[in-house]
Amino acid sequence: MDAKITLSFDAQIVERAKEYADSRGISLSRLTEVLFRRLTAGGYVNIEDFPVSNWVHLLSEGEASYVKTPKSSKALRTEHHASKKKKA
Repeated sequence: MDAKITLSFDAQIVERAKEYADSRGISLSRLTEVLFRRLTAGGYVNIEDFPVSNWVHLLSEGEASYVKTPKSSKALRTEHHASKKKKA
């Protein structure tokens, strides 16, 4: 069961994380969920001990489970128009 939370991050970090998640075909929510799951399951004393490469590897290899939500019509139109502007 999913639960909604509100978090605050630096806007640039959020944009970079969205791009990262989108390029891998997952939502930012699922990416964050995988990170939290790995962090809380590992028994790490400090955040610095958390092996980031391990969870990135899990995502890239497909071991992590996630639900991909389809893009809305509005998002698809926006993406289409943005790609046209880049070509011009």
